[in-house]
Amino acid sequence: MSIAQFRRVYHQMIYQRLLCGHEPNATSAVAESDEPISDTIVSALVERLISVPNRERPTGHAADCLFTELTLVFLQDTLALLKHIRTCKWQISTNGDLLFDQYEYVTKLQRLLYAEPELRAALGGDYLITPDITIGRYPATDAEINQDVIVVGDAASVCQYSPLRATNRPASSLILHATISCKWTMRSDRAQNIRTEGLNLIRNRKGHLPHIAAATAEPLPSRLASLALGTGDLDCVYHFALPELQQAVTTVGNSDQLEMLTAMIEGRRLRDISDLPLDLAV
Repeated sequence: MSIAQFRRVYHQMIYQRLLCGHEPNATSAVAESDEPISDTIVSALVERLISVPNRERPTGHAADCLFTELTLVFLQDTLALLKHIRTCKWQISTNGDLLFDQYEYVTKLQRLLYAEPELRAALGGDYLITPDITIGRYPATDAEINQDVIVVGDAASVCQYSPLRATNRPASSLILHATISCKWTMRSDRAQNIRTEGLNLIRNRKGHLPHIAAATAEPLPSRLASLALGTGDLDCVYHFALPELQQAVTTVGNSDQLEMLTAMIEGRRLRDISDLPLDLAV
């Protein structure tokens, strides 16, 4: 299967388990009740997806967790297609722990903070980083590194510290390659939480900076802009159905929302979920 085919499966699962047979004239779990234009865009967007029988929709944290789960499956399937570009073994997880080489000390500090509420209050919780999805790569053995030509050799005084070499670190020390924050809908407070998480990842690392991305199904461009506009906090925002959202906003005919959406896309701050596995292969 191709990325396009896995994307269709992803949309089917999201529709069946999250949108649950949305009716165009009903308020959607994706839309904000105080934003009428949001529900209008959702109606136009969902009409471009596959319809299934109605049933109860998950909301709030349950919706975020399910969206994260489905996004993880999509990434597992699509990253497997790119193993000829990224010839390494991945670990894709939703456990939220930063058990990785660059953040080894952060993991220890988090355990101390959880055990000592007063210490956590004094430090302001700045070290508490719990990404929705983490992608780690396993270090390479000397045999793998030297597969085609002698690279590290057997000299004891060279290549002793790079975490890519498995012999340099404990067996459990994976290298954090990427973190993805998954939010079913987007509000300004959620955008700030993601930005804070990204800044903590940037500031607290010891070594290579991982990809920092966000995935969402938020239909309102002005809400997407609260996270997508600006640079530095994260690589990019990925929408679960960006071409369909473009068509929906165009159909609705709201020029302000369309202008905002176009600016984020042309400014390379917003991409489709199908772009994410390719970007992660960089």
